Amino acid sequence: MAAVMGDPGLSKLQFAPFSSALDVGFWHELTQKKLNEYRLDEAPKDIKGYYYNGDSAGLPARLTLEFSAFDMSAPTPAHCCPAVGTLYNTNTLEAFKAADKKLLLEQAANEIWESIRSGAALDNPVLLNKFLLLTFAITVGVYDPCNLAQYPGWPLRNFLVLAAHRWSSSFQSVEVLCFRDRTLQGMRDVTHSIIFEVKLPEMAFSPDCPKAVGWEKNQKGGMGPRMVNLSECMDPKRLAESSVDLNLKLMCWRLVPTLDLDKVVSVKCLLLGAGTLGCNVARTLMGWGVRHITFVDNAKISYSNPVRQPLYEFEDCLVGGKPKALAAADRLQKIFPGVNARGFNMSIPMPGHPVNFSSVTLEQARRDVERLEQLVEGHDVVFLLMDTRESRWLPAVIAASKRKLVINAALGFDTFVVMRHGLKKPKQQGAGDLCPSHPVAPADLLGPSLFANIPGYKLGCYFCNDVVAPGDSTRDRTLDQQCTVSRPGLAMIAGALAVELMVSVLQHPEGGYAIASSSDDRMNEPPTSLGLVPHQIRGFLSRFDNVLPVSLAFDKCTACSSKVLDQYEREGFNFLVKVFNSSHSFLEDLTGLTLLHQETQAAEIWDMSDDETV
Repeated sequence: MAAVMGDPGLSKLQFAPFSSALDVGFWHELTQKKLNEYRLDEAPKDIKGYYYNGDSAGLPARLTLEFSAFDMSAPTPAHCCPAVGTLYNTNTLEAFKAADKKLLLEQAANEIWESIRSGAALDNPVLLNKFLLLTFAITVGVYDPCNLAQYPGWPLRNFLVLAAHRWSSSFQSVEVLCFRDRTLQGMRDVTHSIIFEVKLPEMAFSPDCPKAVGWEKNQKGGMGPRMVNLSECMDPKRLAESSVDLNLKLMCWRLVPTLDLDKVVSVKCLLLGAGTLGCNVARTLMGWGVRHITFVDNAKISYSNPVRQPLYEFEDCLVGGKPKALAAADRLQKIFPGVNARGFNMSIPMPGHPVNFSSVTLEQARRDVERLEQLVEGHDVVFLLMDTRESRWLPAVIAASKRKLVINAALGFDTFVVMRHGLKKPKQQGAGDLCPSHPVAPADLLGPSLFANIPGYKLGCYFCNDVVAPGDSTRDRTLDQQCTVSRPGLAMIAGALAVELMVSVLQHPEGGYAIASSSDDRMNEPPTSLGLVPHQIRGFLSRFDNVLPVSLAFDKCTACSSKVLDQYEREGFNFLVKVFNSSHSFLEDLTGLTLLHQETQAAEIWDMSDDETV
């Protein structure tokens, strides 16, 4: 940029060159002068800059040009030295490229040399700092809303009329930058912008208004009115659908931009049990925007239910009570018509609850099993929310066989457990992957913190913590003893955690195969945008405390072990009938629990014998 005199052969002294620093104000002033004063004039123009003596260490020596560069009489900023130069501004890019840069530099050098030879530099040392600035103008910029690759948007149209009216006598054409500021995958992207040259028509100072166009064409491409159907906007159901997810969208916009709501909204949930847990799980699912919820229950609404089960009212208890599953589905659709809610009033066959061999009872059990298998197959997540342990067995087996995510919630008086069942690997990966190849004792016997970094396919199910098979837990118990007695807030807490666990699993890139988070992970970087993805949440309301144990699948589990699943997949309903009609010893014999009990008793006898001989 600067012309420097000297013979490098006379000295080894080296010099640091200037780094040009052109302020935004300079370009703005050049634009105004180009449009209103210079126009097509390409004659050189005198300009003035300055350099500052006092920059911090490490900064290059800068020759600065700002908005005052065109005023040769403008004062120089404090602590700065002036530098005079010449502006060569071309009208076209071709002229810019064709400019003889060597010749211009030699001309500037001759001017410096003449000031030295004549002694003018002694009177005005500023002449020693001669610089040149070669530019190309003009390009106009437009903030362009159009997405088409080759065409600009409407805002450029009248701007070009302005350019033609004011500058066509000075310019035959202008270069146009259509600036497009987009967001692509969360990142700002301007690569969609386009640049092109436009020839300006001759219309300088024309008094007549150009022909106006702009009426928008209708759907048929004609110049007729467009019809807008506002019925959907005025339909309360449509308004509810557009408003119900506002909280979820605000979560994404403000707090969790990586939250994948589609995975949550589109999930199909099967709720087995429409009691206190089922009602609270359903309401939380709706809060997350889930649109597909199905209930299964065979009970009717009693007078004690509405105060604890928020989907029912007093009128639902009259005349013997409405079926819970049907009433729950109906109430969900009244709360939000956009939800696809269904209810099935049916029983779930259970171990220890014999199926009689009369044709009606056996056939009914077969239909119930087939219906349950179809429901599990048609849903993505199965919630086990029943009152008894044995009622969870059949859906746990079916879901494990069909590789469906299971979320289990069970209540005590002031304790609860919420857990996800281990999600078995796809069948084509081999039966050896279904459970660990070595015997694993139940987690309750080994302690909750013994395992770490267990992937989802190795996690245990609800029955892996037991060393006895499920049986009839209501036999010889009075009605009040059969009811689950819990602190009133416990079901709300457990139901909400069950849904939040499901959502966290869905947000993990590996879904149900995600490695289980434990209590030790609470201070670590969470694996999802919503936090941890535990295997179990065990709560103690009396202490207001939760723990996150992790347990491996039990190779002798009466629900998810390979022996049970293989038998179910080979024999189907015939195998299930054996389980229903036999005592718990059938499953214990099949899985090897009976042998484990015998070995444990033998070991205890040997221990007692050793104690007696001491």
